[in-house]
Amino acid sequence: MEKIPVRRIDATSGKSDSFQHFSIRSISDLLSGKDMVQPLHRHDFFHILVLEKGKSLHSIDFKKYEVKDNSVFLIRPGQAHSLELKADCSGYMIQLNTDFYSSDDKNNSSFLRKAAYQNHYALEENKFKKVLPVLVSIFEEYKNQQENYTEIIKANLNILFVELIREQNKNHQDKTNSYAQERLEEFLELLETHILTHKQASSYAEMLHLTSYQLNAITKTLVNKTASELITEAILLESKRYLLATTHQVNQIAGYMGYDDVSYFIRFFKKHTGFSPETFRQNFR
Repeated sequence: MEKIPVRRIDATSGKSDSFQHFSIRSISDLLSGKDMVQPLHRHDFFHILVLEKGKSLHSIDFKKYEVKDNSVFLIRPGQAHSLELKADCSGYMIQLNTDFYSSDDKNNSSFLRKAAYQNHYALEENKFKKVLPVLVSIFEEYKNQQENYTEIIKANLNILFVELIREQNKNHQDKTNSYAQERLEEFLELLETHILTHKQASSYAEMLHLTSYQLNAITKTLVNKTASELITEAILLESKRYLLATTHQVNQIAGYMGYDDVSYFIRFFKKHTGFSPETFRQNFR
């Protein structure tokens, strides 16, 4: 079955091993005075778009955003998105995967994952002016490669991610603790990679070395949803991606999603969305 295209992180010749896992480009340089249209695709890395000026259209997992000045988009690996950028847009585009951080650098990679809970940040002008020099520094260090430049880039990335996390928490009290936060992050990552084959909360609890009760306590505290509800959301999202992005028959998509009984898949989808898969495709494509 044909799948949604997956883009790999750009390999940049002449860079250190660290930059097999990281790149940053000027949007103005990338566009070269022309509009850019990227059809629906996925990444195997975190994709960060920081738009200083200009307008565009951006769809992330079928939620549409009108992009304006002072915007930040942070797309997680596996999310399906399409993007249009007008020729006069300016800012930076970053590609980053977690291998950029060493195995003992869990704190920094945790900042990245937590910031990526939210896909879109519409920053006030003063906040964006605080973030923009951080991006300029990252870009210059990446381009010039002076001594210890990777450490400066990582430090500046942390500043960016912490500022975005502050933006997340601005309008609500942060109820998290580091242990629960890490377990939730791990659970969400497991959903991205195992949703086709594992659909029971107990399976994920076992992978995380937790009881089902402990996993539910974490998800209820942090996102006010049970683990099963998050699993259902992941199943529906992946199903919607293929219904809207491909022409495959419903029985093919059901099989891809791990359902041998297509009628059960149709009932499950309709129960949670109010539409049969085919009606959903017709109404929302």
